[in-house]
Amino acid sequence: MKKVSFVIPCYRSEKTLERVVAEIQDKMKTLAEYEHEIILVNDCSPDGTLAVIRRLCETDGKIKGISFSRNFGQHAALMAGFRQSEGDYVVCLDDDGQTPADEADKLLSKLEEGYDAVYAKYEHKQHSVFRNLGSKVNELMTRVMLEKPKELYVSSYFAVRRFVAEDMMRYENSYPYVIGLVLRTTKNITNVVVQHREREEGNSGYTFKKLMTLWFNGFTAFSVKPLRIATAAGVVSACVGFLYGIYTIVKRLVNPAVPMGFSALMAALVFFGGMIMIMLGMIGEYIGRIYISMNNSPQYVIRERMNCETVLKG
Repeated sequence: MKKVSFVIPCYRSEKTLERVVAEIQDKMKTLAEYEHEIILVNDCSPDGTLAVIRRLCETDGKIKGISFSRNFGQHAALMAGFRQSEGDYVVCLDDDGQTPADEADKLLSKLEEGYDAVYAKYEHKQHSVFRNLGSKVNELMTRVMLEKPKELYVSSYFAVRRFVAEDMMRYENSYPYVIGLVLRTTKNITNVVVQHREREEGNSGYTFKKLMTLWFNGFTAFSVKPLRIATAAGVVSACVGFLYGIYTIVKRLVNPAVPMGFSALMAALVFFGGMIMIMLGMIGEYIGRIYISMNNSPQYVIRERMNCETVLKG
């Protein structure tokens, strides 16, 4: 009998988490060919989420709990869940009930067909305008920087085979980005359509700052294209400056009475100076992340484990 591990990062979900877990349990009762476990990772939530996880772990031995010492982010929580999982298939979903746990069989059926990874695709997303905008930017970033196939839709609700999860666990640097790890491991990925529910409680935990951090993690950890783009921008800027210099000299030779433009000179200086600062900042971002990784900064730090026997490495 195959085993399915459900991994759920938890943050501000004290009012929704029990319903999500109950929905998983009810669904798995109808799938007799699978056994399951549920791994709840508390990302240092400031509300009563940890107390809910403790209560769930006490009532069901199939539920495992992990609690971080501080907020490390959704992708670090997923990595901790992967390292605790034992299933042949690993299914990741949100804690707010918007991702339908009762449609997990659709993802599992695609894995049974032979796919290595399956992402849920939503026909009608119920996110806020800000979150939808962030998703579109993330979609563009993964397509350009990580070479994600254009037709592939990625979301926080997905399932992978065991070998994919194990390869992802080998990544020990400080800034995990799960989508990049999946794309690095396999291209045998598909989508399955599921519904997307309206949020019943609270607001999304993703702020603009967190989304920016996530995007930086993605393209600095798995792509050097930003450096190549910076190089190309530098070449273009140098060419523009050279051509503008020739234009200025020719204009002066043709009409010596034409005054040299102070405004044009300052505009050129500001433009090229800005380009240089952007490129230096990009290089500094890469160097900084290399420095942090060399210092063995952990992906996460675990304060408490519930129903967990294996030692997790972060």
